[in-house]
Amino acid sequence: MHLSPFKLILAAFFWAVTVAQPVRAASLLRDPDIEHALSELARPILLAAGLSPSNTRILVVDDRSLNAFVIDGRAIFLHSGLILKLESAAQLQSVIAHEAAHIANGHIARRGANIRNAQTAAGLGVALAIAAAASGNADAAAGIAAGTAGSAQRVLFSHTRAEESAADQSGLRFMLAAGVDGQAAVEVLDIFRGQEALSVGRQDPYVRTHPLTSDRMRQLRGLVAANTGRAADSTTADYWFARAQGKLSAFTQNSNWTLRRVRGNTDLISQMRAAIALHRKPDRDGAIRAINQLAAAYPNDPFIAELQGQILLENRQFAAAVNAYGRGVNLAQNNALILGGYGRALLTLDTADGDARALQALQRARDRDGQDARVLRDLAQAHARAGQPGLASLAIAERYALMGRMSDAALHAGRAADQLPRGSVGWQRAQDVLVAAEQLTRR
Repeated sequence: MHLSPFKLILAAFFWAVTVAQPVRAASLLRDPDIEHALSELARPILLAAGLSPSNTRILVVDDRSLNAFVIDGRAIFLHSGLILKLESAAQLQSVIAHEAAHIANGHIARRGANIRNAQTAAGLGVALAIAAAASGNADAAAGIAAGTAGSAQRVLFSHTRAEESAADQSGLRFMLAAGVDGQAAVEVLDIFRGQEALSVGRQDPYVRTHPLTSDRMRQLRGLVAANTGRAADSTTADYWFARAQGKLSAFTQNSNWTLRRVRGNTDLISQMRAAIALHRKPDRDGAIRAINQLAAAYPNDPFIAELQGQILLENRQFAAAVNAYGRGVNLAQNNALILGGYGRALLTLDTADGDARALQALQRARDRDGQDARVLRDLAQAHARAGQPGLASLAIAERYALMGRMSDAALHAGRAADQLPRGSVGWQRAQDVLVAAEQLTRR
C-alpha cells in the first residue's frame, strides 16, 4: 500500500485558486488488494444501479475523517476513516449505494456545465486539492482559498436535501435488488445523526456534504420497514469487507494493536495482518517469515504475492521481490498497481535487462492507470536509464502535477515539450500540463 494523489479536472474552479501558496492535492491509499475487495463489494450494487463495475471504481482517500463523495460518474471516493468506522459489509455497501444513486439519478450530470472531465495528470491533481478544501482539510489543500472551498463544496459536494432524499430511495432500491439488508442504510445515518448539533469545525465532512434531517431519517426508516424482503447470504461480502478493512487497519493502526487482535488466528486475513504489522514494527525476519509462509499457503492469490513483493523489496531482498511481483503479474496480468510494483522491483536490480523489463512493465502500468505517482517516479527513472530524457521529463512533470506542484510540473513539462517530437502523444501530454499550470496562475 502507498499514497498516490488522484487526478480530476474542475475547470470552472481554476479562477478561484489562489497562487500565493502551492496547491496540495489530497492523497489516495492505493493498494490492489483493498481496491479489489471494494470492487467486489460494489459490483452487485453498481449492477443494480445500471452502472458498469469496470468503469466505476471505488477509491480510498487517505483521510481519517468520515466522508464519501463522487465527482463524476467514474469513481466513488471513500475516506479511510469511514471504512475503518463501519461495522459490516452491508453498511459499507449502503454508502456505495447512496453515492451510486447520485450518479445514476443524474445529480452529477446536472453539474456538468461546471465540470470538465479530463484524463490529464495536471487537472486531476487539482481536483482532490479542491475536494480536500471542500471537506475542510486545510493541511491537505494548502493554497486553496477559503472562498474556493466554500464554492466547491456548495457546487460539487453539497447535494440538496431533495437530492439526498432521492438518493436514499434509489440507494435502498439498489441494495434490495442486490440482496443487501436495507437496515444497514439506517445504521449508517444513525452514525452521523448526532453530529448536526456539533459546531461545523467538529463535524465530519459527511455531515456537511450530505445534509441530514429528521424527515430523511423517518422516510428511510419507513422505506426499510416497507421492504422487509429477505437479504441474500452475506458470507462473500463479509469476507471482502473484512479483508479490505483488515488490511487497511494493519497499515494504519499501531502494530502491537494489530498483533494482539490476530494472535492465535490462522485464517488468511489474520495472517496477512500479522505480516504487515511485523513489517511495520519493524521486525524484518518475522515479517519475511510470515509473508513467505502465507504466500506458500496461498500460491494463487495475486494480492498475497504483491504484498510479499512489497515486504521483500522494502527489506532490500531485491531478487526475491522481483520473483514475488512476477508471480503477482502472472496471476493478475492487467492489474496496474501490481505491474507498477514489479517495475519498481526490476529497477533495483540495476542491470540492462532489468531496466528494459522495468520500462515495459511501468509503461503498461501507466497506460492502465495514470493515477499512481510512484509509477510516474519510477517511469521517469526507467526512461532516463534508457536514454529518453524527454519522456523522463514528461513523467516527472505528470508526477508533480498529480501532487499539485504545478510550478515544478510546468518546468519539467516545458523541458519535455522541447525534447519530444511536436504533435506526438508525449508532446500533447506535456501541453496538457502546461495549459493547466497556466490556468492555475490566473486570478
